[in-house]
Amino acid sequence: MSAPGSGFVQRLTALVRKEMRQMVRDRSNLLVGFLLPLALILLFGYGLSFDVRNAPVAVVIDTPSVAAREVVSGLEGSRYLAPRRVTSMAEAEHLLGDGRVDAIVHLPVDFARRYAAGSGRVQVVLNGIDSVTASTLEAYLSGSISKTLEHRGDRGEGALSGAGQVEIVQRVWFNETSNSTWYLVPGLVVLIMTLVGAFLTSLLVAREWERGTLESLFVTPVRPLEIVLAKLAPYILVGLVDLAMCLVAARVLFDVPIRGSLLAVLVSSTMYLIVSLLLGLWISGATRNQFAASQVALLTSFMPAMMLSGFVFDLRNVPIGVEIAAQIVPATHFMTLIKTLFLAGTDWAMVARSCAILGGYALLLTFLTRRTVRKRLD
Repeated sequence: MSAPGSGFVQRLTALVRKEMRQMVRDRSNLLVGFLLPLALILLFGYGLSFDVRNAPVAVVIDTPSVAAREVVSGLEGSRYLAPRRVTSMAEAEHLLGDGRVDAIVHLPVDFARRYAAGSGRVQVVLNGIDSVTASTLEAYLSGSISKTLEHRGDRGEGALSGAGQVEIVQRVWFNETSNSTWYLVPGLVVLIMTLVGAFLTSLLVAREWERGTLESLFVTPVRPLEIVLAKLAPYILVGLVDLAMCLVAARVLFDVPIRGSLLAVLVSSTMYLIVSLLLGLWISGATRNQFAASQVALLTSFMPAMMLSGFVFDLRNVPIGVEIAAQIVPATHFMTLIKTLFLAGTDWAMVARSCAILGGYALLLTFLTRRTVRKRLD
């Protein structure tokens, strides 16, 4: 009679050998094991950055003076700022509303006189749609202006008693209280629509391939495009219910204002939902494996939407290659649009541009998905 535990090593060795062979045969599992860490380190390594570089700033000088020119020179000397002279506050406000600048620095008519008297004032207006960037930019602007005028005061240029002291009057547009919830919730709507859309459909075609039911469908007169549209339709309804819940929660639970057109919000959100559903459907048809489809859907939809869409980090701070890659991600175009519609209002040019891009993605993904369900048995 063998002692308890004898043969344990042999059994364990045999089981390990069996599992090793099974793992080697399952290439999709191996790919996930090797590619997931690589993808994550590249995404986080290049995507994570709280720095703000070359932030566009409109500078308005009502009355030119030596002190005002030195303020502009100080801003130009900062590697974090890209100042741009404009002729009036109306022009600067227009640029801020369009998102072409992130802040306005306004030196009023009496700036030089009040500065010489020790009570200079500089108005700084910040774009609060991205509250993280606005806070960082505020610190850069305050530091640059104060430092420049301090140096001027130290040199004794125009210094009466108390000269060199400047009050920076700050205002934040579109998110007046710098409420982080207002900044995060519109972005969360994008992430939820991405996750729900891609995962709802990422298993549909793969499941049918694994069960062999798709081959049965091929003997019917149904066409590939009809298969794609039929699989898409029910999940559009589910996604629209999810979208409605997100919008109601944003408005009622989190008090996030929707200052833009509700019609524009609904149309653009529906187009983005269709793109996300088609992406999941294409992945499902291309992989023909439920496990692989779920992993690929995670890597190609949710992670890029989280890291490369501008949800958390300003895309201007990432390397140029990553910035180009971010422009390929559909969520990048919807993220900017939905934040603007929630907090700033309706910019119809932006709505048209973003919807055209999303429409292009929808057509491309429909074409690609249709090819994955062609009546051909490999």
